[in-house]
Amino acid sequence: MSTRTLTRDLLEWFDKNGRDLPWREKGGAHSDAYAVWISEIMLQQTTVKTVIPYFHKWMKRFPTVRSLARAPLEEILLMWQGLGYYTRAKKIYECAQVLVQQYDGQFPPSKKELLKLPGIGPYTSSSIMAFAFNKPETVIDGNVVRVLARLDGIEEPVTPPDFEARAQELTSQERPADYASAIMDLGATVCLPANPECLFCPWQKECKAFHMGLTDKIPSIKKPKKLFKRGNVFWIENDKGEVLLRKREGKGLLSGLTEFPWNEDETFPFEADWEKGGVVSHTFTHFHLDLTLYKTRLAAEKELPENVGGFFTRTEDFNNYPFSTLMKKVIKQATGKKSSPREKGHGGEPVQKLFS
Repeated sequence: MSTRTLTRDLLEWFDKNGRDLPWREKGGAHSDAYAVWISEIMLQQTTVKTVIPYFHKWMKRFPTVRSLARAPLEEILLMWQGLGYYTRAKKIYECAQVLVQQYDGQFPPSKKELLKLPGIGPYTSSSIMAFAFNKPETVIDGNVVRVLARLDGIEEPVTPPDFEARAQELTSQERPADYASAIMDLGATVCLPANPECLFCPWQKECKAFHMGLTDKIPSIKKPKKLFKRGNVFWIENDKGEVLLRKREGKGLLSGLTEFPWNEDETFPFEADWEKGGVVSHTFTHFHLDLTLYKTRLAAEKELPENVGGFFTRTEDFNNYPFSTLMKKVIKQATGKKSSPREKGHGGEPVQKLFS
């Protein structure tokens, strides 16, 4: 079967079976490049099901690049709670500033210009060009890798760059936006990681993995081993029952967010009667972290040592501060609440539900 025929068959399948998503418009480019951009950033390391309600809430609060650029960073971080990987939210804010200052609040229809913007790399720029400007750009995510590896029966370990030429070859020149959506949808709804529904696949006749009986073994993706780290986290109350918080400084993964004092050397910030409160576990992209929770209450006359910065606030006011998923787990552990299934990993329920 020719490449052109494969592309045609996939688009015919998409016209009948493609997903309806709020950041997509079938039949061509999306009318709002801003909506495409926000969805693409949110979808990094996050499932479509999780992203949809966040996307609607975000677009209602920040309907344009200008409204986003005018907002304080802390509000943006609050809106991002539950999506994790907060560097993405900071880059969105930084990018909005540049778009307003240098591009009159509009996205440039040029991949070269898009790559100059903060937080926009090769994948995101290609996605914006395809979905927002209907340009035949190669868009390769995990779904696309799986589909193409199975189609061509590639058994050796693979990475997304290995498929650039093949993906470009298959990309429709007439309907690039629909094609990019189609191949992603095929991977998300039919060519599943486990138990793919091959009988419904428009490429079944040409799929080498299917005919070799290797769909359960392809693709082979070599994942780096995660590092394991340990530390302590501290729930410190004053005599009024208020809890010590601090704003994380610097430019690291969680910078700008509110947190409880914690460390990775398993030391204590000062001498006190510390009560062990269990272990909080969280997995980041490149490492796994176990924090042992310790709680203490300061006597009325006791002051915090100078080396322990921060401020005290009531638990009912936690809603006003942007916490990472890691810190929301600490809150639930300290208050005796159980983590919901969504909170395992980078998802999580809004912090305002913790004390209702």
